[in-house]
Amino acid sequence: MKYKIVFSPFLILLLYNCAPKKNFSAGHYYETKLDTLTFFDQSRNRKIPVAFYSPKTDQPLPKQKVVIFSHGYGANKGGDYLIYSYLTQKLASKGYYFTVSIQHELPTDELIPTEGKIQTVRMPFWERGAENILYVLNELKRTRPDLDYKHLTLIGHSNGGDMTALFAGKHPELVYKVITMDNRRMYLPRTSLPRIYTLRSNDYPADEGVLPSPEEQKKYHITIQPTDINHGHMDNKGSEKEKETLNNFILQYIEKQ
Repeated sequence: MKYKIVFSPFLILLLYNCAPKKNFSAGHYYETKLDTLTFFDQSRNRKIPVAFYSPKTDQPLPKQKVVIFSHGYGANKGGDYLIYSYLTQKLASKGYYFTVSIQHELPTDELIPTEGKIQTVRMPFWERGAENILYVLNELKRTRPDLDYKHLTLIGHSNGGDMTALFAGKHPELVYKVITMDNRRMYLPRTSLPRIYTLRSNDYPADEGVLPSPEEQKKYHITIQPTDINHGHMDNKGSEKEKETLNNFILQYIEKQ
């Protein structure tokens, strides 16, 4: 004998309300808030201004993934950690990213060298940037243990991308993904983990050896993405179309399982 099972509308509604809900909706965007403060690394006697971009909501958002962003070179004028808001706000608006932007340059710093062997003369500046990232990361772990540090993503533009590449090479166990935006000087790590992605400009080539060869790209599953965007348009100066292009690529990379 065959039986026909019929669910009443009330039962369907009850089952739906009892089903586990995801914390975030893929199509939902939050308003974002910006908080700034200045850390002080006593061991180096150094101030580290940071900006925190987070969703504006009264609801708890558990296990937010952490993104640390490093800006391009700004000749020590300051405020460069705030001029990529098209990206940092976009990430925070998704709800599941807590985004931190670090100001790496201070007015009292020496200007970055432009002569000599670049990988040698700029290494101390990249080292300082990597130390900034490590200090901020450790402070976050201490003060925000609720965040997800197992899936840490580092993003950096230009000189900030060079710092990011160096950090990933020095501390691969701390990083899940690296996304550089037209870093040109520091060699990208040849590794499958952290996962490596890089967006390239249409006007400035990278130095020899910075980008993995086709064989290395295939071996380590590294993504090199050409764009039609100028190197200097990868911050807030870019057009709306350019910002949308960069956001789309970065969200694709960061959300990829």
